[in-house]
Amino acid sequence: MGKSSSKKRSVAVSLAGGDDESARGRLLTAATRLFCKNGINATGIDAIINEAGTAKTTLYKLFGSKTNLVHAVLESEGKQWRQWFIGAIEAGGGDAEKKLSRIFPALKSWFGEERFYGCPFINAVAEHDKDQKQFRNIAMKHKKVVLGHIEKLATEMGAAEPEVLAHQLGLLIDGAIVAAMVSRNPGVADMAGLAACSLFGPSKAKKPKRASGAAAQLVAV
Repeated sequence: MGKSSSKKRSVAVSLAGGDDESARGRLLTAATRLFCKNGINATGIDAIINEAGTAKTTLYKLFGSKTNLVHAVLESEGKQWRQWFIGAIEAGGGDAEKKLSRIFPALKSWFGEERFYGCPFINAVAEHDKDQKQFRNIAMKHKKVVLGHIEKLATEMGAAEPEVLAHQLGLLIDGAIVAAMVSRNPGVADMAGLAACSLFGPSKAKKPKRASGAAAQLVAV
């Protein structure tokens, strides 16, 4: 009888854990869609739990607060997006320049999706007080990984200044994302892609001398 009761308690704990994981997944899915579509500030807790089909107490039990839920959504979305993005540019192999040239066709495909609402990191930072660091820090962690992979490919390609090229491509990526979100035109990725390809040849030229003194400070700014 003791063993039977113990077994029942183990099963109950296992089921409860499974329920929590299921509820967590539903809450993340619902919050991701609503935050991206309607905005973080415009999305209340009630809308999230109604779409997820959970109780408000479950949300607070699993995440503690709406802010923590936002953090979880950004972390989850960032991980999934990076896996997709790196996989898309690495797919099919080829040399580093070939992989870098796949960036904007991949983005164009993303821009054409029905649920494309822009970059959740850009949106989160734009929605909140610009002095707040919490969402900016998460966004910068995401960007660091993306730029790191691009810089690695730029190095393999033979760019004289891989970090500079990576940041140039990063600016084109961010600009294309915002332009596509505003215009709803996936074709903006083609224009960004043309600009990116025009950087590849010059990036392999002889490394320019660093500016010194006041000039160096101006360049850094």
